[in-house]
Amino acid sequence: MENTLHEKVSKDILLKAYNHMMLAKAMADIYEENRNVTKYVHSTSRGHEAIQLATAYQLKKEDWVSPYYRDESILLGIGFQPYQLMLQLLAKADDPFSGGRSYYSHPSSRDEDKPKIIHQSSATGMQTIPTAGVAQGIKYIQDFNLQQFENNPVVICSLGDNSVTEGEVSEALQFAALHQLPIIFLVQDNEWGISVTKEEARTCDAYDFVAGFEGLGRMRVDGTNFSESFEVMKKAVDFVREERKPLLVCAKTVLIGHHTSGVRREFYRDEEDLTKHRAKDPGEILRNQLLESGVDEDLLKQITKKARLEVEEAFEKAQKAEDPKPETVMQHIFAPTPITEEVGTREPEGGEKIVMVDAAIHAIQEIMWKHPEALLYGQDVGERIGGVFRETVTLGKKFGSKRVFNTAIQEAYIIGSTTGMSAVGLKPIVEVQFADYIYPGINQLITEISKSSYLSQGKFPVSNIIRVPIGAYGGGGPYHSGSVESILANIKGIKIAYPSNAADFKGLLKAAYYDPNPVVMLEHKGLYWSKVPGTEDAKTIEPAEDYILPFGKGKIVIEADDKEIKKGNTVVVITYGMGVYWAKEAVKNFNGKVEVIDLRTIIPLDEELVFERVKAHGKCIVLTEEQLNNSFAEAFAHRISKNCFKYLDAPVETMGALDTPAVPINLILEKEMLPNAEKLSAKIEEMLKY
Repeated sequence: MENTLHEKVSKDILLKAYNHMMLAKAMADIYEENRNVTKYVHSTSRGHEAIQLATAYQLKKEDWVSPYYRDESILLGIGFQPYQLMLQLLAKADDPFSGGRSYYSHPSSRDEDKPKIIHQSSATGMQTIPTAGVAQGIKYIQDFNLQQFENNPVVICSLGDNSVTEGEVSEALQFAALHQLPIIFLVQDNEWGISVTKEEARTCDAYDFVAGFEGLGRMRVDGTNFSESFEVMKKAVDFVREERKPLLVCAKTVLIGHHTSGVRREFYRDEEDLTKHRAKDPGEILRNQLLESGVDEDLLKQITKKARLEVEEAFEKAQKAEDPKPETVMQHIFAPTPITEEVGTREPEGGEKIVMVDAAIHAIQEIMWKHPEALLYGQDVGERIGGVFRETVTLGKKFGSKRVFNTAIQEAYIIGSTTGMSAVGLKPIVEVQFADYIYPGINQLITEISKSSYLSQGKFPVSNIIRVPIGAYGGGGPYHSGSVESILANIKGIKIAYPSNAADFKGLLKAAYYDPNPVVMLEHKGLYWSKVPGTEDAKTIEPAEDYILPFGKGKIVIEADDKEIKKGNTVVVITYGMGVYWAKEAVKNFNGKVEVIDLRTIIPLDEELVFERVKAHGKCIVLTEEQLNNSFAEAFAHRISKNCFKYLDAPVETMGALDTPAVPINLILEKEMLPNAEKLSAKIEEMLKY
């Protein structure tokens, strides 16, 4: 797009901007003057005020904006008051964004009279994917006419220049350009990345960088000049609102303040650089323009003085505000789920047995027929093959390419975009092709998804389902056989299911859909088709459409003989996934002396059932397919020991794979590495000697 500017900015808007700039300056000055009070790390918008206010003034209540941590002027411009921002600065209980949990200028808002803001993290550039997900969701909503808007929503993602070098930023740019999303990427280029100069960090600025993204428009602007910035941003927002196509705006700014209160300008900048940046102070530029246009200097002095007084009063009031109460620290980790009890028909009369992969297909199909807000995407899940395990076959043909579609090899985007999709009211079901390839998406899962509910005070729990084929069998080799549940279980704020049969799979998938929280479905690919010897029981009668199995409910799949339990001659095996079938095979050798519990979900975990049964037996083995050291299984064994200590006849044992870095492809080596029924039998026999 060409930067052809025709419109003049009204004096009222210029004076409004000047007032906001003076507020922003006064806030930065007062924070600096009160460093002993403003003890939590923070950044300010000094040097960036013009482009930020110019952007904010274009936005309507239907729009979405993702400011980054230097964007307090955007927040002022869309209607937040200095006092509200200071409540976050000082981590007060009434901080409207996070309730004292997050840094200054890390907003989240669903205020009806303002643009909406999803949870904002500190990880630079990471906001681009969730925000592109918002735009993706809005496009979907408008394509299917799921909601009416007074104005076409526009999405703005703000980021700093050095964060553009992040790989995940490119994933967002690629998806936005390919799918023509209604989003503006606003890059504020002050030429610094903490102490890293532009010469050290990048070959070109963002404007030149995105030249190769066909379908992504681009504009440049002097972000220190409010009038020019206002006209460019008006043109940009009007274009996206009307044409529904993406843009990148590269705004040249200056950094007058510190990087943060903790990384101060004197640490790394010389006086020459500071002088160069101060010469482009947006407030001074606007002041001179107003004076040249005939505005009385006394009026500008009054605005400056009034801004200082307003900020002083707000700061004094914010200091007196209450701190969060300690007992609130565990609130909003998860949003309350309506699914708390098992409901529906698990085994319909006359029902036929199905394999696990069909349970998934049928569950998603039933969900998508009933809920237009549900959609499915990931690598190779589209109509041509329906997943590499045929786990989505037929769905693309039935629901069309706008509801079931392929993505590029972009695990970060696949996972992270669900944050934005969920925020606008959709329910994305996405797939990572193999557990071994989830790692590029872990950043989004930890940094954005898992923290969103907690740090937004429950405003933005991420409601999604992330499907992950997992596990080893048949020579899958080192990059298609891995287990990742321990890594995932260490992430607080997500739920994890690991079903071992078709009925559980379907019931848990339905529960995941109606759960307002992020859910990872770990699906053992060796159980999909029951082709592995001994896994015939993974086929079950298909539950009815109304069947839902809540998370956190384990099941006793093999019961021990009561007489043997009373004699103290029994052991309980706690397991999940393929471990259920190793255990089922092993117990055949022990005539009622072994009980087997299938956990079914890892987060939440049915500790009540496990502790009850361990106390009854006095001996316990926690069985996993994962490499054992430092695993989920070992951690759970510790909790069992702690809670059941006085009932134990022997230490709680764990059993898992050997501690190799990967699953070897050779079948002999794979067998040696993995647990199996024979190895478990030996462990049970050893335990029964106690």
